[in-house]
Amino acid sequence: MQNSLERIDPDSIADSETTGYETLQLHLQRYQYAARFLKKGNCADIACGTGYGSFFLATTCHQIIDKLISVDIDASSIERARSRYAHSSIEFICADALSFLSGQPLHNVVSLETIEHLPDPQGFVSNMSSQLQKGGRFIASVPVTPSMDANPYHLYDFTKTSFLKLFNNKGLTLIDSFVQEQPYRLFSVLGKKEERGKDLRKGMMSYYLKHPSKFFLRLNSLFNDGFKNKYLVAVFEKL
Repeated sequence: MQNSLERIDPDSIADSETTGYETLQLHLQRYQYAARFLKKGNCADIACGTGYGSFFLATTCHQIIDKLISVDIDASSIERARSRYAHSSIEFICADALSFLSGQPLHNVVSLETIEHLPDPQGFVSNMSSQLQKGGRFIASVPVTPSMDANPYHLYDFTKTSFLKLFNNKGLTLIDSFVQEQPYRLFSVLGKKEERGKDLRKGMMSYYLKHPSKFFLRLNSLFNDGFKNKYLVAVFEKL
């Protein structure tokens, strides 16, 4: 399976793809962090991609996770996950995150780098939190530096405040969080030298002309953060 801007297959990352390898490490760090906060019971991994993170959770947390329900909307990713990361406790399902219903009690929801892709982030959080048992954990992550200008698959830009606001009034309380940083090399990104970079938005200047607020958002980020992408990973508990 070929890597893309949105989906990583660890087996397909070329030695020369520095950003792909760095992004994979960030993803794995999020799963490692999530593993520290899981409660005993069932877990849903929403937007699991090719399944390497689900496999990590299943093998690392086998004494905690009874069943892992791993969901992605992309059929080819689920097919890859079933063939490469099969595990007795994992059920890989092709479904839409916005309408997915587990059909069984969930004690954990893990959804990393998902919300920015969805047309209804609030609806997604409502749907998954409604399926979460009392005392269960909802672990999610999102970019908190601008990404819509470069990534055509992202439908929302979030700040820490706007992201945390999604979980308000859902019976969820923030219990832990941390921020990841990923420096990027501007000319490498613009040159689209790596396979994943070929999916970056084309005609960015035209995009800025149509969306000038995004241009100023980018300038503000460059001034405050430099050439860094930042990601917030947060753990919520259902009261």
